Amino acid sequence: MVIIRQIIESFLFAWQALKSNILRTTLSLLGVTVGIFAIVAVFTVVDSLEKNIKESLKEIGDRVVYVQKWPWGFGGEYPWWKYFRWPEPSYNEYRFLADRLENAEAIAVLDVKGSVDLLYGSNSAKGSVWGISQDYTLISEIEVETGRYFTPIENQTGKNVTIIGASISDWLFDGADPVGQEIKINGHKFTVIGVQKRKGNSMIEFNGKADEKCYIPYPSFAKYFSSGRINVDIVVKGREDDAGLQELEAEITGLMRTKRALKPRDENNFSINRPDAAAKAIDSVFAVLTIAGWVIGSFSILVGGFGIANIMFVSVRERTNFIGIQKSLGAKNYFILLQFLFEAIMLSLVGGIVGVLLVFLITLIPMGQFSLVMKFSNILLGLAVSSTIGMLSGFIPALMAARMDPVAAIRSK
Repeated sequence: MVIIRQIIESFLFAWQALKSNILRTTLSLLGVTVGIFAIVAVFTVVDSLEKNIKESLKEIGDRVVYVQKWPWGFGGEYPWWKYFRWPEPSYNEYRFLADRLENAEAIAVLDVKGSVDLLYGSNSAKGSVWGISQDYTLISEIEVETGRYFTPIENQTGKNVTIIGASISDWLFDGADPVGQEIKINGHKFTVIGVQKRKGNSMIEFNGKADEKCYIPYPSFAKYFSSGRINVDIVVKGREDDAGLQELEAEITGLMRTKRALKPRDENNFSINRPDAAAKAIDSVFAVLTIAGWVIGSFSILVGGFGIANIMFVSVRERTNFIGIQKSLGAKNYFILLQFLFEAIMLSLVGGIVGVLLVFLITLIPMGQFSLVMKFSNILLGLAVSSTIGMLSGFIPALMAARMDPVAAIRSK
């Protein structure tokens, strides 16, 4: 109990010392405030960017691979001119894989045409049209808010039906119910059977904004929008028990080589792209940004730490006589040590709180499609770093005060 009482008294002494020198206290904590602000701000921006981008990546599916001509990203395993000569995946190859794949939970075909003209009565809009097979919603869920999804018969026979995005519904129907109405997509009549749930903007848009898409059965797309092409993207979803989708990728590779009659020594002439590879690349970029945040903030914190140490040395010199009186009245060395150490920690902690508060105020500013979210872990990090800096900066001055000779201290002026 005595120790706890002395710790509380040390806090009170420290608080009184800080209040009695408001200007000096304010100037001292500026360096720590800037440093903590820099670190917490960078971490908050990095975490928010990572969250927004990964949420955008969910649109292309979870546990999926894309069979395509070109690899995602730059470079690749082969020089660009080899990719240029490769054939595009075809609808027949999709059917071949769909009939034979054993490690797939779902497989779908996809093709996209951007910037199509949409018309209903006198209202017009621009959007993108996606030709999909029936199981595409099992890979990347199409949430239908009103209406329904395609029936298997509609998809197999290529009925002229469509599921439209929320923005297209707003532009063409202005609040009216579009289900059952007939619209024109590049002059071709389609019946609206559903409206997607509104998704809003995302940082990464794949072939158009989510709310500006029209989904139609793939046979209808091939008839009206493919211009005689049979090229498609083949999307395959793996099983949950297939760790890393290794079995699925190996099976797809074997079947595609068989379909294209590649000899054992022939190189693959197709790419198997994985969204998780893009996520890993994003993680490596954010790791670099995190290190940059620490470096930037460390310089400011270092300056702030020196400032606090300097102020504490001044504070010890100013209160030397008082320290002598305390020690002559029986104050222990650790009491004097804690008194000045807590003062340094409180000084630094106040600077850290101000820095965290500034970052929080920035998160309240509307930033359109970019959502800036401050994690509780970042708040704790900022306060922990500021407390540590205060402890390190104030330890030597506090130790010097604790070791003072009481007689010499009382005689000092």
